[in-house]
Amino acid sequence: MGATAITYESPFESMSDGKWIRDRKWDLTFISLSVVLVTVPYLIWLFMRDVIRVDSDASRQAVNLMIAILIGGPHMYATFTRTALDQGFRNKYRGFVRSSIIIPLMVITLALTNLTLLLTIFFFWASIHVLHQIIYVVESYNEKAKVAPTKTSLTPLSKLIDYAVVLTALYPIAAYRIAVSQDFSIGPSKLNEIIPSIFEQPWVFYLASAVFIIALLAFIGKSIYEYRNGIAHLPKIIFITFTVAASFIVPSLGNLDTAFQGMNVWHSFQYLALTWFINNLRQERGELDNQPVLEKISEDGKSRMFYGFNVLLTLGAGLIIGLVFAILYFLVGGKWSSPGFALETAYYIGVLSFLWIHYYHDHFLFTQTESVLP
Repeated sequence: MGATAITYESPFESMSDGKWIRDRKWDLTFISLSVVLVTVPYLIWLFMRDVIRVDSDASRQAVNLMIAILIGGPHMYATFTRTALDQGFRNKYRGFVRSSIIIPLMVITLALTNLTLLLTIFFFWASIHVLHQIIYVVESYNEKAKVAPTKTSLTPLSKLIDYAVVLTALYPIAAYRIAVSQDFSIGPSKLNEIIPSIFEQPWVFYLASAVFIIALLAFIGKSIYEYRNGIAHLPKIIFITFTVAASFIVPSLGNLDTAFQGMNVWHSFQYLALTWFINNLRQERGELDNQPVLEKISEDGKSRMFYGFNVLLTLGAGLIIGLVFAILYFLVGGKWSSPGFALETAYYIGVLSFLWIHYYHDHFLFTQTESVLP
């Protein structure tokens, strides 16, 4: 009698089959395990400050500049390969694209009149944007689960628990620093000075903590139940787990500006990968025909070219920052006669003008979770 080969499928394989956004290696590399990047900016800042003895504020600004050039800027301009630089999008959403001009006008006004308010709006909008991308990734996994060969729990309650835990993880410690210790500062700006006093009460911390703990316990219980019943979506659970851990810990670090840059690096790394992947799908469907630059950088094997294209756009924006600096320092004068202050103001004008347009466009793009499907 011949031997019969018996193969066993692991729970990981059976509950993740076909549910990755692209595939297991790609998702773990660019979406989930890339969480290690959160530590990089803070470690570089500590090294510059404590080992090579660079001034703390100078180290902070150096880290910000490095991140802006290498990944923050490229991820920001990658958005425009799906919006302003895409002829099809411009034709379909002409009014939406034109309305973007309002944003740099607002940034310039605030940068010149109330830099602290500008940075406060930036922090809260940035946190909303990061959370919106997290929800987008979660929903992308849900879209993949709908067409996967294995069952997944996609009930309204299951999705609500996923949303709750990722949307609340960032706020318990942040609320403590706003309401209790009152040391919530981003760079030189002490945001407690302009936060309404109603939010500087202990109840804000207690409420944020209670909501997060309830959401976390519900997520843990839901995940255990789904795993035991063979309906868990393990790629999504992995992503949410790392996201919650990073979001909860980062606000506890001393230098919040550099700490949040860690979240920005991870967020930007994910974003560049997702945007190239979506553009690659669009290129394969012929949606980028007659747009030679976008079509070329979106082809298979051209991800490095895509990244290089966005780095060039980032460097080009540096010319705008230089021009604004020259205007403030040489023509306007006053408080901008200080080179450091003029440069920081010019930096925020040049960076936040495009960054907020990126936020604005992404709030629309993040509603299109079906874009990850072939």
